Amino acid sequence: MDRRLFNQLMALGAGALGVTTDGEELQAAEEAPVAGRATPFRGREQEPVNIAEVRSLAQRKMATATFEYVDTGSMDELTLRENIDAFQRIQLIPRLLHGVSNVDLSTTVLGQKIAMPIMLAPVAGQAMYHPNGGMAAARAAADAGTVYCMSSSVGNSVEEIASASKGPKWFQLYVPKDRGVTRQLVQRAEKAGFKALIMTVDLGEWKDADRRNKFALPKDMLVKHLRDTGFDQITDAMSYQEVLDFNSEAWDLSLDWKFFEWLRKVTDMPLIIKGVLRKDDAQMAIAVGVDGIVVSNHGGRRLDGMPATIDMLPGVVDVVRGSAEVYLDGGIRRGTDVLKAMARGARAVLIGRPYAWGLGAAGEAGVSVVLELLREEFENSMTSSGFAGVADIDKSLLL
Repeated sequence: MDRRLFNQLMALGAGALGVTTDGEELQAAEEAPVAGRATPFRGREQEPVNIAEVRSLAQRKMATATFEYVDTGSMDELTLRENIDAFQRIQLIPRLLHGVSNVDLSTTVLGQKIAMPIMLAPVAGQAMYHPNGGMAAARAAADAGTVYCMSSSVGNSVEEIASASKGPKWFQLYVPKDRGVTRQLVQRAEKAGFKALIMTVDLGEWKDADRRNKFALPKDMLVKHLRDTGFDQITDAMSYQEVLDFNSEAWDLSLDWKFFEWLRKVTDMPLIIKGVLRKDDAQMAIAVGVDGIVVSNHGGRRLDGMPATIDMLPGVVDVVRGSAEVYLDGGIRRGTDVLKAMARGARAVLIGRPYAWGLGAAGEAGVSVVLELLREEFENSMTSSGFAGVADIDKSLLL
């Protein structure tokens, strides 16, 4: 793979936040206040009733390269499809005569009460999907009473995201080689009120769509991101090539388990590791003292051919044995998927593509629609299964 293209793609995962492609302009939906699900969308025929329809709206409104950046997976997309197909293979056998009239969807994550066990995962490049980007998504999460996980490459500084809403927020860290910059960034996030630190550790990407679309990261967006991170030496006087060269050498992509020991000396925030599939990695995560584990294969965007996260979840839960909270990321498209993940032992789930589609379709209101659709479906699935509360869900529901 061409080194420059690789560095640009890595910048989207650990750096920059915008894309231009062969003169194609970025598109954004109009922002509209939410007053009922149909409000953000024009025409009754466009009112989405599920996540798939939100995706279709996003595809029509977003620039092709931008939509394909968030929508597609690595190589042959085996893992991307498997994440979804695995949920569909799981069958439910609800109990009879356990009717409930009121369902409580609330739970806690790291001691924080949230309205439902559905959180917004860290997603790169949200400024590409809508001008208000991560700030819009953070507000929608707060309105829904759940956690917004900020990506390092969202397109805003930690201070900008912190000021967007008073809802609970976690910060996902991609690590600069300069440990002074890393320390300051972590401490800035803590000072800004973020409640936890997420380390995404599954790196490496090869996406055909991104290569076909010939991504080129705009200089101004890359400069903003590097400055937001804390690289004060980046100036407007630098050429685009100089900025690209700096970015290609700025990030530490060869971390090991010892890095968590260093982090513990830098911050008191709870630490979460994202990208765990193997039991032995889960055991190592517990050994280094993490507070949370996200079972994830990066949504099928990284190494193709990995198993579905929902299939790997039970093994991780068994190994952890309550020593840390376990969350699931990847493949959530329906409220029944949330129910299945909870039945297999997840404390909560994180969604990525669904809310990115909502952001591209209608900004903040679109994200709110996605969260409300999943909330309503999850509530209906709990009612249909006879569960009055999230804590009641167990593997007896599964065939």
